[in-house]
Amino acid sequence: MLSKIYVTYAVYKSAVFSVQQTLSINKAIPITHRNQSLVFGVLKSYMTPIPSISHYFHYCFCHYFSYYRPISITHARSSASNIACIPVKNTISKPQNNMPEPLSTPINNATSWVLKLTIGLIGMFAFLQVYSIQAILPVLMVDLSATEVQAGMIVGATVMAIAIMSPFLGMLSDAVGRKSFIVGALLFLAIPTALIAQSPSIGWMGMWRFMQGLSVPGITVVTIAYIGEEFEGRAVTELMSFYVSGSVLGGFMGRFLLGHLHEIIGWRAGYYVMAAMTLIGALWVGKMLPSSQQFVANPNFRSAMQTLGEHLTNRYVVTACLLGACVLFSLVGCFTFINLHLAKTPYELNTGALANIFAVYLIGVVITPLSTTLLRRFGSARTVRVAVFVSMIGVLLTLVTPLWGIIIGLAIMSSGVFITQAATISYIAVNVKKGRSLASGLYYMGYYAGGTMGAWLCGMAYARGQWSLTVWLLLFVQILALLVASFGMIKTKSRAA
Repeated sequence: MLSKIYVTYAVYKSAVFSVQQTLSINKAIPITHRNQSLVFGVLKSYMTPIPSISHYFHYCFCHYFSYYRPISITHARSSASNIACIPVKNTISKPQNNMPEPLSTPINNATSWVLKLTIGLIGMFAFLQVYSIQAILPVLMVDLSATEVQAGMIVGATVMAIAIMSPFLGMLSDAVGRKSFIVGALLFLAIPTALIAQSPSIGWMGMWRFMQGLSVPGITVVTIAYIGEEFEGRAVTELMSFYVSGSVLGGFMGRFLLGHLHEIIGWRAGYYVMAAMTLIGALWVGKMLPSSQQFVANPNFRSAMQTLGEHLTNRYVVTACLLGACVLFSLVGCFTFINLHLAKTPYELNTGALANIFAVYLIGVVITPLSTTLLRRFGSARTVRVAVFVSMIGVLLTLVTPLWGIIIGLAIMSSGVFITQAATISYIAVNVKKGRSLASGLYYMGYYAGGTMGAWLCGMAYARGQWSLTVWLLLFVQILALLVASFGMIKTKSRAA
């Protein structure tokens, strides 16, 4: 029971911190109350108790008429699960005397548990398949006669596809829509997941893994855009918390479930189960996720390309992309090939035990929110240097023989990597003022490209010198990250997250 509490706390703390970082990058332009009025939607009686409605109306009317002249309130459409406060252009001329600006009134501040659960499930199913295969790599090498390099590349295939598609699917969704894009990506994700079970060779498995990765940005990038468009204020924070919690849980559960499913029914049947879960998730999202009400098609491709060109020569963006590449290189390389190391003598762990090793991933996530204190006091550049040094100590500890020492090393290593990532995202938020969403997309492109390189190069290192040579390669990449942080990052004080 105590362990479940710790895991739940880990996911919660990670969600709160990650929401702060995400909102600091993807900032919306504040809505000016002088130019807008409020339209109140109708709330279904079975979703929210009556006292909350009266309280909400009392607050909105008192807050509004304290500052503004009376204006007509248009008839509003009903929201599926919460009160909708839709901004409408004010046609009445503004007064001559400037009135003090009040704080922004939250739009859609009430969210149902069904909506929160749906957003969390979207995050979970998006990352359920990305790293799940790591837990069964030793078995796949035997069943499919694969080398260490090939085993690494079937992990990197999905990561490579995510890297390629991340900057572009958001722009495509801007022209197509939100909910249909998310549901379609989930349905598409279930197809290659099921086809993995039929893979006759490692090459076919790599192709299906690549197809999985093509759909993931269509879920992640578009969901963040959907939440930002349809909700405001506290509702955004709540929904993003559930989304990030689901993402963290999905990354862990994918490895955990597939490892134990192999012990029970085999990995091929296990992938059928994973595909069925994804399909059920897609159907749930299609039924329960409210349709977009605020989406306006904006296929402004030329402007996006201009901003992209500016970012490619922006020192802040380039530095962050290099650091992101080093971060996921270390994470993928370490957690992929430590499985092969622990599956051999003297450990000889089975897939279930290897799946349990990934619980240290959650221990590292708990430490991440503490980086806010470091960011406030020392800024992003110094925080990254400290975090990289901590990560190097953790990697070195994995060279010890006792299993408990290796587990401690993995926990320390992942903690340093997560703090580095958090500081890098904060660095972008503070220094990039234009096109933050595209800058974030470029960062994740570099981030996942680094993961692809980590799967490939660490596979070559493991084939030549087993785990010890892999550790030295990881240390080399982390030294590169240290040099980038020392000489590439302009030392800035990070704003409070």
